Amino acid sequence: MSGAFLHTLFDIAAWLAAAAAVYWLARQGLQFPAQSFELPYIAALVFGAGIGAYLFGSANLWLSGQSGIARSVEGALAGGIVAIELYKWSAGIAIRTGARFALPLALGIAIGRLGCYFAGLEDFTYGTPTALPFGHDFGDGVLRHPVQLYESAAMAVFAILYVVAALNRNAFAITNGFHLVLAYYGAQRFLWEFLKPYGTLIGPFTLFHLLSLSILLYAAFMLATAAKARSLHERAVA
Repeated sequence: MSGAFLHTLFDIAAWLAAAAAVYWLARQGLQFPAQSFELPYIAALVFGAGIGAYLFGSANLWLSGQSGIARSVEGALAGGIVAIELYKWSAGIAIRTGARFALPLALGIAIGRLGCYFAGLEDFTYGTPTALPFGHDFGDGVLRHPVQLYESAAMAVFAILYVVAALNRNAFAITNGFHLVLAYYGAQRFLWEFLKPYGTLIGPFTLFHLLSLSILLYAAFMLATAAKARSLHERAVA
């Protein structure tokens, strides 16, 4: 099977896993803000994520000296965040609405990155050359860091920790799960970017270094102000 076909299969699996995670959370008796299931909210999320995915994915491709159009999961995440914050501001929504998406996001990325790994060189998500024994040859005879697997494993660890927290009814982890996963994602993605062959933008930093840092700082601010927002937030535990 071609790399593109395998990528598509894992993309579908990622979406199905994310949907299953939403269902599982609902079966646990957890309650999340209802706004995140409203049609205008979903429309803003999909629109922002789509714009961000292609904007940042293509920009990184061009900065790396390659032509074409590309998508980026981190770009989709950033675009979705901006779109939702703008939508909430325009609609006068003060509560934090992303809590239900923490586990689906972690699972979706963990599975989706496997598709990037199997897609090989054509996906342009592989790492830089390495002499380490677990380097992977993606088809050009060069052993490279399998950074897709690094990220997949990292996000799987978060998903496991979140499930444990949910089963133990950890109110802070459940209520602030979305910003916790954003902080975790931004931090681990920032590290892996040093192992990718992308064109730099400022000093040694690539576009995705800066985007990862932005997501991390956004999440840190939201977590730091969580106590103040708690009185406005619907209860996230049964």
